[in-house]
Amino acid sequence: MTKAELIFDPFSEAYYDNPFDTYRRMREEAPLYYNAEEDFYALTRHEDVAAAFKDFETYSSARGCDLSMVRSPEAPPKSIIFMDPPDHRHMRSLLNKAFTPRAMQAQRATVVEQVERFLGDVDPDRFDVVQDFSGPFPVEVITRMVGVPDEYHQQVRHWIDASLHREPGQVEISEAGMKATIDTATYYYGLVQERRAEPRDDMLSRLIAAEIPGEDGQMRRLDDIEITGFATLLGGAGAETVTKLIGNAAVIFARQPDQWRKLLDDRSKIPAAVEELLRYEGPVQYNVRYTLKEAQVAGGTIPAGKPVFLIAAAANRDPDAFTDADTFDIDRDQTEAQHLGLGYGIHSCLGAALARMESAIALEHLLDFMPRYEVDWSGLQRVNMQNVSGFKNVPVRVLR
Repeated sequence: MTKAELIFDPFSEAYYDNPFDTYRRMREEAPLYYNAEEDFYALTRHEDVAAAFKDFETYSSARGCDLSMVRSPEAPPKSIIFMDPPDHRHMRSLLNKAFTPRAMQAQRATVVEQVERFLGDVDPDRFDVVQDFSGPFPVEVITRMVGVPDEYHQQVRHWIDASLHREPGQVEISEAGMKATIDTATYYYGLVQERRAEPRDDMLSRLIAAEIPGEDGQMRRLDDIEITGFATLLGGAGAETVTKLIGNAAVIFARQPDQWRKLLDDRSKIPAAVEELLRYEGPVQYNVRYTLKEAQVAGGTIPAGKPVFLIAAAANRDPDAFTDADTFDIDRDQTEAQHLGLGYGIHSCLGAALARMESAIALEHLLDFMPRYEVDWSGLQRVNMQNVSGFKNVPVRVLR
């Protein structure tokens, strides 16, 4: 029987539904994959992906992190994720001060408050884990940190969803997505002006007051465009990651109830469960880089000036890095290899500690709220999004 042609199309319906079979074939048959039609390369093996994430001198972020941005002749908006050193280093050191472990622990009460608020509002017998719970609560936490007024918290989430959405076959951002992106930037830009006039105890005000080294070595303040870029990024990453992770968790645990029972029996396993969720089916599938020079990898050579998909989700299922890599096991030996579920290298997730804390608290409360539950599989619906994987709807019935 002839094997079907190996096609990696990150904008296809089949990819959105389940990319993991494709990833397995890519690791085995084409560890250096080339798509001639779209003229991009892709890496899937853990060793290659991890090395590329760390090699910013070859794999640049300065042109963007998705295919349409990297191929565009226009420079991406000012944002830390679209920077290479030394600019990235200066910005990262500035933002690290806002995301220290102590600062994140200070958010614990807010996280618990929002988790309990939204879980307290759902129907105790039937609800949608994403729409009613994991969608709305994380954005409340991050937007409060940034300094967004209450009435705009959920609007930020809807803008993000619209900007990331892609119909099957659609590579470029849609008109609706572009409008959402512009609306987001316009809103945050206006908020920066308000905070310049009246500073408050929030992240925007601290960014306005901060200084970083300029190109001439002299200290300088951030401009309004840079601060707007930070706010947009934090709102997006702070909302999407946990939203998708908890939605994925409800589905994965429903399919493997023995793992859910482990958590019911021993809540100390929750942090390990969060790590395994990030490895097994994390929210971020890939990031795209641009080669500044020729790159040598195990499968061959990548020319300079090419987009390269660094597929962390494929690397996280690499059997050369993880034993029984396609098995979901919250008791997995986590010293075996570093999962790439929250990035790796200089662009590892800035809010990783916050995401882990939010996810752990959410799981803790779901264990109390629905120790026994079943997913309405007919109502399960995945998102079609740039870079991001997860569910739009996860309807569940709580079993009494």
